[in-house]
Amino acid sequence: MALQEGDRAPDFSLPRDGGGEATLAGFRGRKLVLYAYPKDDTAGCTREAIDFNRLRPEFAACGTEVVGVSPDPAGRHDRFKLKHGLALTLLADESQALANAYGIWVEKSLYGRKYMGIERATFLIDAEGRIARIWRKVKVPGHAEEVLAAARAL
Repeated sequence: MALQEGDRAPDFSLPRDGGGEATLAGFRGRKLVLYAYPKDDTAGCTREAIDFNRLRPEFAACGTEVVGVSPDPAGRHDRFKLKHGLALTLLADESQALANAYGIWVEKSLYGRKYMGIERATFLIDAEGRIARIWRKVKVPGHAEEVLAAARAL
């Protein structure tokens, strides 16, 4: 069954850029924007990361952390952050544990070829660990601003 707004967000413990691990419990008491994207350094994923990074001060002002997650390894995240001057946290979901728990590891199709991958999606999680908003099949232009408006309203 797919996650719904109001559900408790599934816990996670994943490697993060720069070393160490990040857990959902580590963000308790703050709102969390958890945005999932397919791959570092691709056009849409780079634009999305830059947009969220640019709005980090506004998210922080309303008590909200922004964290990205993809199947890329943490070392690739480090290079991606350095290349684009990103300051937000990126998680490595190489085993797709988070993607499966959040229902975003899906069958995709490109030029008639079917494969499994991450659906671009964003989850706004409240300070108590409940999912306040879900955006699926995200279109990047204007998305970070829409998520910021929802975080401010929460």
